[in-house]
Amino acid sequence: MISHEELVKKMVNSDADEIIKLSKEIGYPVYTRLCMPDIIRHKFVLLQDGAAAIIVNSKGEILLQSRMDRNKWGLPGGCQELEETFYDTIIREIKEETNLDVLKENLEIIDIVSGKSRRNSYPNGDVVINNTVLFLVKKYSGTLKWDEESKNMKFFSIDNLPKNQNDPDLIEIYKKKIKKL
Repeated sequence: MISHEELVKKMVNSDADEIIKLSKEIGYPVYTRLCMPDIIRHKFVLLQDGAAAIIVNSKGEILLQSRMDRNKWGLPGGCQELEETFYDTIIREIKEETNLDVLKENLEIIDIVSGKSRRNSYPNGDVVINNTVLFLVKKYSGTLKWDEESKNMKFFSIDNLPKNQNDPDLIEIYKKKIKKL
């Protein structure tokens, strides 16, 4: 991992395109925290834009991932990188986290969710407030396989979801949507 001092040295001699490239290599939230002095790095609350997906199989079950960084089940998704659209973000995150392929035309925006319910704390002490575009995915291809961010992935019936959820607010929005249909 690059240190704060090394990052500052790189940034002083970099243009905007080089800084964007560097942030993509280490992830924008990590990059942002590294730009901060150590004394406030894990105290500063970040505002993060990102996307999450309700991926539904042929039985109407939704895909949840058990994440490595905590003992909770959540939706596939993640932070938007510089210059990405929200569509780019969720397509990339789904591929990285699940190995599934999704086309833009098969993404349906369910809602844009922000505010108190999107506050998230991490084991290292970081606190973020996420602005999340919630997508519905009913059509996808590929073989389900997870990356190092996940312990497990499983489709769950909407009526039999695990209690230890990371994204209960997003799942409740989806539940309300399907009740209206």
